[in-house]
Amino acid sequence: MKSVDIEVDEGKILGKTIGYPKCYCPEILVPIPRHLNRDIYGITNPDNLFCGYDTWHAYECSVLTDSGVPVTFILKIVYPSTSQYIVESKSLKLYLASFNMERLGTTKEFAIKEFISRVKRDLQNALKTEVQLGIFEYTYPQQPLTGYEGYRCIDNQLDTYNIQISNYTETPALLQESCTNGEERYCTHLLKSNCKVTKQPDWGSVYLYIKGDNIPTIESFIKYIISLRDENHFHEEICEMIYKRLSDMFHPDELAVTCLYTRRGGIDICPCRASNQELLNQTLQNHKYNDSPTFRR
Repeated sequence: MKSVDIEVDEGKILGKTIGYPKCYCPEILVPIPRHLNRDIYGITNPDNLFCGYDTWHAYECSVLTDSGVPVTFILKIVYPSTSQYIVESKSLKLYLASFNMERLGTTKEFAIKEFISRVKRDLQNALKTEVQLGIFEYTYPQQPLTGYEGYRCIDNQLDTYNIQISNYTETPALLQESCTNGEERYCTHLLKSNCKVTKQPDWGSVYLYIKGDNIPTIESFIKYIISLRDENHFHEEICEMIYKRLSDMFHPDELAVTCLYTRRGGIDICPCRASNQELLNQTLQNHKYNDSPTFRR
């Protein structure tokens, strides 16, 4: 691992087009001396003026297990106002994104532990201070979204973290028939794709309603959603792609797919496609109704 250069100029990142790292990249972190801004305001002895801390919430953190299954969680970062440096936000975003395709452990728990170890070490090297980290896993359901109360999260329905994953580009052949009929309401929070233009990572949840003579197996549906992880498409295109693949393969009597993406730049996009109007989420499409965001969003 390269050491972090604490004297690096913030111009290394700001105002430049920087591609998202494809692998773990601690050297992209940019520390900025606190005194540069404090000097402007005559804050020459901050310890006598105030005490405090900086708190960050990173909602889009993810790593892979050794078997290739995504682990997603929220990261909380806290460090004191007495630190010599702050971390430049764009560099932190790029740094955390550099973990997206990193395989960090045989189990979910070990992968998270390794992630915490690396982030704590790298931030403390850059900021020259003690850094406290908190990890919050998504609990399902934490707050049921109106209209989706009956959907069951399938992320923990089977031993997901023992599934072997190797496809990260859209692979419809992963979808397998369960040879059972009926109707199912699934949701998974393992959706990740990339913006078609900027290639920035987009995170979200998929809500699937399907009814017919055949429905996909839970394991194959999860594998298919994970295969979108390195696709470059708009949110609406991802939703329509999922819908079309399911329609072509399973020929359901009824089908609805909703993709609830996390906010980026203060905006989230939540496309919904269904085989008939009655299957559309009425509150989601009602411009007069403001639904409370879920923890994932």
